[in-house]
Amino acid sequence: MNRDKAMLQHAVDLAAEGIVKGNGPFGAVVVKGDTIIAEANNSVVLSNDPTAHAEILAIRKAAEILGSHDLSGCIIYSSCEPCPMCLGAIYWAGIKKVIYASNRLEAAKAGFSDNFIYDEIMLDPSQRSVSFIHHPDAGGGIVFNKWNDFEEKIQY
Repeated sequence: MNRDKAMLQHAVDLAAEGIVKGNGPFGAVVVKGDTIIAEANNSVVLSNDPTAHAEILAIRKAAEILGSHDLSGCIIYSSCEPCPMCLGAIYWAGIKKVIYASNRLEAAKAGFSDNFIYDEIMLDPSQRSVSFIHHPDAGGGIVFNKWNDFEEKIQY
């Protein structure tokens, strides 16, 4: 069994374990080289945290273990194609490769459809179903000016 297949199977096994624990059917593994850095299964229900998706939790653990926000040398294996939130986290972490088992259509058949979110992302904020109210005079630009002038910043 090659490494990708073994790691992907591990993510799927984590997803199955999550179901038994009372959580959703998702698992993720972050790997660097030949080493598993972190793994997690979805814990949205048990933790009462809507952001506690397997990929997010595994990324958080990996970043803590590696002592870096930059996971560009890592691969993430997921039992399912990452949702928009997890996809964003993968990009922010710098992960360059995602290997997944089920796709978003299979997830939708099980009641986990992300189509609404994908559709909403494409809309102008004023057209979204969640009310987005922009206050350009609230001083947010001052914070970015401070950031731009901060000499010790670590860009990410």
